Amino acid sequence: MQRCGWLVHSIKHEPLLFTMEGTLVACKDVDGLFIALNMSHCSDAWRLFIYFSKISLKAVLLHNGIVLPSIPVAHSFGIKENDDSNVLQYIKYDTYKWNICADLKVIALLLGLQLGYTKFLCFLCEWDSRDKAHHFVKRVWSARKIFEPGYKNVKHHSLVESSRTLLPTLRIKLGLMKNFVKAMDLNRTAFLYLRQKFPLLSDAKIREGVLTGPDIRSLLRNEVSERIIKGDEKTAWNAFREVVTGFLGNRRANNCKILVEELLSSYQKLWCNMSVKIHILSSHLEFFLENYGSVSDVHGERFHQDIAAMEGRYKGKWNPSMLADYCWTLMRDSPNSTFIRQAKKARMH
Repeated sequence: MQRCGWLVHSIKHEPLLFTMEGTLVACKDVDGLFIALNMSHCSDAWRLFIYFSKISLKAVLLHNGIVLPSIPVAHSFGIKENDDSNVLQYIKYDTYKWNICADLKVIALLLGLQLGYTKFLCFLCEWDSRDKAHHFVKRVWSARKIFEPGYKNVKHHSLVESSRTLLPTLRIKLGLMKNFVKAMDLNRTAFLYLRQKFPLLSDAKIREGVLTGPDIRSLLRNEVSERIIKGDEKTAWNAFREVVTGFLGNRRANNCKILVEELLSSYQKLWCNMSVKIHILSSHLEFFLENYGSVSDVHGERFHQDIAAMEGRYKGKWNPSMLADYCWTLMRDSPNSTFIRQAKKARMH
């Protein structure tokens, strides 16, 4: 089907599909954007991935089957944490009700929870994060049913439904790795090996276990780490490897519950602190989707790397043209796209 010229023109030259308010650039017509990209939009087939850092916010629609490309719908530089409601308002979230996949910090913001090391961190139950005597021991906690300001560390009214949130598998991997590294003996060979393997990371980041997804995959593939890690650390590392490949990956093993139990037991022996991500594995294993690999947030991390090149091109001068330019690359790279004006073929003389 031939695409209308005005749609191509609206994306490439006059980004009428995007609006700018302050530093926030957002798509004001999601359905029109999908039409311009020659895609069908069914909200159940897409999820909204939100990435929030200290310097920027990105919101992108990811296809659940990881077949279609990522569609950016919002971008901002220097946005404040309490401005998340503006993002959802501009992209008309109440109209589409996509499932939201984001880091637990973003999920807490959208559900109105207070940030920081509060007493009730979990958005699913009333887990007491300061009751360390019952960590790794007590599994069943009272379900969180009320999201009213002033109740159990709830600060604002919820912007989304808790049932619409998806737990980010990649972020849970990073959290598990962080807790593992922080529990390691700093004077042993295993920790010293991490400093040698990642020389570009500062000692402070190594001690805090601030590693990326590619860093973890590199460690899992490296046979040297298997020979260096000893004792309880080796047991915990092997359990972490099994959980990553058999539960948090694209395929789920039949004994995934046993793998998670072995991980929790080994982390307890290693005296790891229970973070909210470990708590979710301990008490809310049923909340994970059966086919969670097809909605993994790794797809969102890939978009984050792709858009970084576009950000470098615009050098911090955010405007609607940047997202429109990114969408144009999706149209250009699509093998099924047809255009009114065809590119001239080079001839060899």
